[in-house]
Amino acid sequence: MKIAEFLSPKAVVADLSARTKSEILTELSRTLANAHPELKPERLVEVLQDREKLGSTGIGEGVAIPHGKLSGLSQLMASFGVARRGVDFEAIDGKPTYLFFALVAPENSAGIHLKALARISRLFKNPRFRESILKAQTAEDIYRLIAEEDARS
Repeated sequence: MKIAEFLSPKAVVADLSARTKSEILTELSRTLANAHPELKPERLVEVLQDREKLGSTGIGEGVAIPHGKLSGLSQLMASFGVARRGVDFEAIDGKPTYLFFALVAPENSAGIHLKALARISRLFKNPRFRESILKAQTAEDIYRLIAEEDARS
């Protein structure tokens, strides 16, 4: 499984304006709905917030992977954004979060959902890769870096 299969270049934001956890989830949901007009941003926010109530998806090292399952969805979809100032996302290491990968999966897709989470997590464990994403200035550059790193591993 490759990230390019479920992340559209149109669903990448180089500089999120959000400053809170709730605003991040809203902005990532809007971004995903803009790339996939069949999606309702309000429903996406609700799904992501419901998952956050179970525990933060801030995995540490400046990375969060908010995710959830959505009924009626036919395939895995994602949005990605960079918060240049960092956001308190209640990450497990207690540090600010800068890199956000929002993932929504079809309701009955445990296998593919877990594979995608593992793939994203593995990719973003690399400190040099995280640093290159933070240095990138445009959404196009960020998408290219993700696709290139994903193709390598």
